[in-house]
Amino acid sequence: MAERFKLIVLDDDPTGSQTVHSCPLLLRWDASSLRRGLAHPSPLLFVLANTRALGADAARTRVREICRALKPALAWAQAAGHLDRWMVVSRGDSTLRGHFPLEVEVLHEELGPFDATFLAPAFLPGGRTTVDGVHLLDGQPVHTTPFARDRLFGYSTSHLPAWVEQKSGGRIPAASVPRLTGAELDAASALEHRLQALPHGCVVAVDGQRIEQLQALGTAIHGLSRQGRRFTAQCAASLINGLVPLPPQPLSAQGLAALRRRDALGQPLPGLVLVGSHVPLADAQLERLLQHSGCAGLELPVARLAHLVDTEWQERLQDRLRAGTTPVLYTSRGELSLGSEAERRRLGLALAALMARLVGALAPQLGYVISKGGITSHTLLEQGLQCDQVDLQGQVMPGLSLVLAANLPVVTFPGNLGDADSLMQAWLLMEGDR
Repeated sequence: MAERFKLIVLDDDPTGSQTVHSCPLLLRWDASSLRRGLAHPSPLLFVLANTRALGADAARTRVREICRALKPALAWAQAAGHLDRWMVVSRGDSTLRGHFPLEVEVLHEELGPFDATFLAPAFLPGGRTTVDGVHLLDGQPVHTTPFARDRLFGYSTSHLPAWVEQKSGGRIPAASVPRLTGAELDAASALEHRLQALPHGCVVAVDGQRIEQLQALGTAIHGLSRQGRRFTAQCAASLINGLVPLPPQPLSAQGLAALRRRDALGQPLPGLVLVGSHVPLADAQLERLLQHSGCAGLELPVARLAHLVDTEWQERLQDRLRAGTTPVLYTSRGELSLGSEAERRRLGLALAALMARLVGALAPQLGYVISKGGITSHTLLEQGLQCDQVDLQGQVMPGLSLVLAANLPVVTFPGNLGDADSLMQAWLLMEGDR
């Protein structure tokens, strides 16, 4: 009988499954949800922790809660014959934003100890590569991009060992972070020996330019795991493919778009686009989309959040649907000056909740939703559509996943992905190139 292996991915927003398909994404981690996910035939299970939306203390509490729920669920799955071997990783942003090293430290405390933690932020379909220890976005050191100026998760270096030192407040010195170079990853036959020689418990900075390199690392990790060694990772999407090679997704992009819901007469139901992300790339994509005559924008004024009434905005969305256009619901651009990080997070969550409520009220009339931004997408799935679990179907474009949420196709669109035309292209695909 083939070995039953499960890679459990704690995802800090709902977009990290952007290179895989045919697996469950859990929005709850109660015993029954975890057991159902571990019994699923896919070798992948994503738990959508949404920790990037939280402050550090709340993120630590949530990851600890998930780990403590996961322990007995794993024991049950092994006893029930659903599982022989497992590995847990923390999936984080490919532009280095998030709670590192906090989340992997909780994994060590609750599910470890682990022999090493692989830091592998490469996301190859999105142009995120790591060369000679330096993380790049389309060949540009990522600390020189707008993502590094994130007010909550900013940083000032693209050299991964130095980034580890910076993000750990000096607790993990750069000199203590070994590197797995591209040349070492290319020498696949020597990789197991290289991993055996790593200092116990260290963070390892992993280069990544080609999927074959990450597949070689995955093969070496599995080889040592079968000998009793234990590893975890803080990674973006591409290492997941290295750890769990998958066949091609069952549906093409056009096949996924054809999942759009239809009315009783077989006519396609209208779509809706949500844009909550505030990075400059999202601004450019929104501007481009709103130039199309088939879309009609509706701007939620951030500064007036406390005075917005749901029924008024639902009627405005209905007006756009009745006019035969695709409503594009977005928050006003730019950033408010707020007094603290906690205020900024509260505002972001309140905005996401409002957008989720508005879309949830319209959901029975919709054929699909495109949701731009990780927190926006998570809140839509959890609160607006009230899902405990969604089923990942695959990617409509590189890095853009389509999930079925109570049979409603939702395209989860990361804030940091694509070029100025990508949102328009995703909308045209779902509309059938109108």
